[in-house]
Amino acid sequence: MQPIQLFELASRQAQWLTVRQNVVAGNIANANTPHYKAKDVKPFESVLQNTGIQMAATNKAHFTESLAASQVAEVGMLDGVQIQQSGNSVAIEQEMMKTGEIKRDYELSAGLVKAFHRMMLMTVRK
Repeated sequence: MQPIQLFELASRQAQWLTVRQNVVAGNIANANTPHYKAKDVKPFESVLQNTGIQMAATNKAHFTESLAASQVAEVGMLDGVQIQQSGNSVAIEQEMMKTGEIKRDYELSAGLVKAFHRMMLMTVRK
């Protein structure tokens, strides 16, 4: 029987979401700071690359994307985002959308862990 790594993976994602929420909050807090460059965290998939957990693939084309290490980086110019006269590149609308994504991802992850935990408890009771 192989160990269940769902809880470890969920924990790593929760840590990543925490870092991303802090970065987004920092962007929002510095929305009026002259010459502040918006930042974001590289995708969670890059964290998966470094975990050593191999995801199952049902097709050879699955999970073939090359991923870099997870870290905070400045965000490049995005479509429709203009640098303000002060040199600031924070777009409040996009940062608020990111907070919505973070909330949705956290709720999804927490719901999956809760459902999996209930499922495990049902198998132990019988």
